[in-house]
Order: sequence, then structure tokens, then C-alpha cells
Amino acid sequence: MSTPTAAAEPADGERRTAVIATCALGGAGAVAALVPFVSSFAPSERAKAAGAPVEVDLSAIAPGEMKTVEWRGKPVWILRRTPEMIEEVKKTAADRLADPNSERTAYPTPPYAKNPLRSIKPEYFIAVGICTHLGCSPVGPKAPNTDPALGPDAGFLCPCHGSTFDLAGRVFKNKPAPDNLEVPPHKYLSDAVVLIGDDSKA
Repeated sequence: MSTPTAAAEPADGERRTAVIATCALGGAGAVAALVPFVSSFAPSERAKAAGAPVEVDLSAIAPGEMKTVEWRGKPVWILRRTPEMIEEVKKTAADRLADPNSERTAYPTPPYAKNPLRSIKPEYFIAVGICTHLGCSPVGPKAPNTDPALGPDAGFLCPCHGSTFDLAGRVFKNKPAPDNLEVPPHKYLSDAVVLIGDDSKA
């Protein structure tokens, strides 16, 4: 019976090293294949741009402040109105507004926002921050008597052509903008979280 020679030992070592390397490469390949599969569960930037809903935490917005997020490539305002701001909206006479009840259909208002405050919750006003005239970006919110264009009214001003809107996004009469600011579909997932772009079962 012959005994193993010393020359066989390096060959076994090389074979073992090759097997380990092959397993390591196979494992790395499996991980690489898994990464895009797992990442596919998160909405891509392309999906977001195409209109994927956007979840927003409201807890960081202080009363009187406004946060802007992006949905479908458009700026969406979330204004946390103070009690004083809400009163400003309520006291605006309907005969001074072009569409006080949001009945025009160029930018249809969701049924749950067809009220004077144009919101689900009076405290939060959510609207697309694009003027309905030529697509400019209005500025605000502005307090009463802080801008000549708004005068005693609180609201938003489109500096391009002078359209003015109240704190519910309703356009004042005799302005270039033909319609109120658009209210996007949205719903509340909790008291502190709103979903922009989806109002199913709202």
C-alpha cells in the first residue's frame, strides 16, 4: 500500500482554494442580483415624477408656516393656517372672488375641498403652487396690508401678471388667472401624515 507523497499536498491545497474562490464569487453574484430586486420595492425617481404619491410628515410645520414638496414635477404647498388665517378666509366676501365655490372645471376641485377653506382639515391648506394663468409661481403667504397688490387681504400674489389669491387659493375677480389654485388629490393617513397624489377611500 503506497503512502501519499509530499507533491500531492500542494495540489489538494490549490483545489481547495479554487473551490473557496468559486463559492465566494457565486455568493457575491447572488447578492448583486438581489440588490436591484429588493430596491425595486421602493418607488424610483421616474415613478415619483410620473405621479407616485408622496407621503409628508406634518409635525415639523409650525402654525403660519408653509412647506413645499414635489409631486408629478409640480410644487405642492402645505400651509398650516393659524386661527387668524382661517378667519381671513372666512371673512372674504364671495362677490370679490371669481369662483368662490370652486365650481369651474379647468382645474377640478376634489369634492372634499369644495368648501370655503378648500381643505379637509381647516388647519391645512394643500395646493399646487402654480398660477392658473400662465404657470408662474405665486409668492406668499402674505399678511394683510403687506403688499400693495393684495391691499387689506391676506393671500398669495403672482408677481408675473398680478393675479392674487386668498389663503384658500381662490382667485380674486378681475385678475389674469381664470381659476383657483389646483387642489391635488390627497388624504390623511394619520393626524400628522398626509399622502399627496392619492385620495382613494379618503
